[in-house]
Amino acid sequence: MGGDILGTVVRVTGPVLDVKFNKGEVPPILNALKIETPNGVVTVEVLMQIGNNSVRCVAMNPTDGIWRGAAAVDTGGPITVPVGAATLGRIFNLLGDPADDLPPPENAPRLPIHRPPPSYEEQKIT
Repeated sequence: MGGDILGTVVRVTGPVLDVKFNKGEVPPILNALKIETPNGVVTVEVLMQIGNNSVRCVAMNPTDGIWRGAAAVDTGGPITVPVGAATLGRIFNLLGDPADDLPPPENAPRLPIHRPPPSYEEQKIT
């Protein structure tokens, strides 16, 4: 499912989760965590480090089936989505999954959902 760093869900309040990690393994803000549930994998994003080796996260999909004590795997990076020509005219959800009943684009590069916008000079009108 992802990286080697495991945390434990200690609180679930709607779409907000607190996850505790071992000392020295707390993920940075904006990292994605994956939590396996009976309903599938839930992706959460680290919003803040709240002390005591814990982070507060927001879920990107429903949290049904997440329980206290569930394992959360740090992916080691942010949520990414496909970009480029293969995505033009397509519809994707926040996690980069196709929402238009078409297969995912093949070989499309992926970029983080949080990144600076291109400079004015980099933008061109076609």
